[in-house]
Amino acid sequence: MKEARSRCPINLSLEIFGDRWTLLVLRDVVFGGARHFRELLGGAERISSNVLADRLAALVEHGLLTRAGDASHKQKVTYSLTERAVDLVPVLVQLSAWGVRHLPVADAYAARAEVLTAGGPPLWEAFMDELRETHLGTRRGQAPDGPTVTERLDAAYAASVADRTE
Repeated sequence: MKEARSRCPINLSLEIFGDRWTLLVLRDVVFGGARHFRELLGGAERISSNVLADRLAALVEHGLLTRAGDASHKQKVTYSLTERAVDLVPVLVQLSAWGVRHLPVADAYAARAEVLTAGGPPLWEAFMDELRETHLGTRRGQAPDGPTVTERLDAAYAASVADRTE
């Protein structure tokens, strides 16, 4: 790791997240369920393969993702969130909420952000627990009755897309 410009917490965070791609890679893992290089390469913003490889390596180096071989294919790698990355969910939700309030956000993205914003911290915690179960194999709380947060986010996205095509 390179030496930080200062020990300010915002500066130190920006040293990790301050480029145009890193948070988008995390977004696609957290909200899109992407776990493999090819899935991440197919994102809406069209990240180049060399930039993606660099960002994934940096996220692994900073302890936000782990990298493991995929049993289904010798050359395939699976990326998983760490607890440090799961802890970013409230930050990503707040960043999304700000974007919905102040920028011309596409309806499909706004729909997911609105579900998380309306649900507030209890919903974020439930979502974080789902991510822990998927990526870390652990849960802090009990699985909810009814639809998961992921299912609710997917339903909001699908409804937004359906509304646009009707």
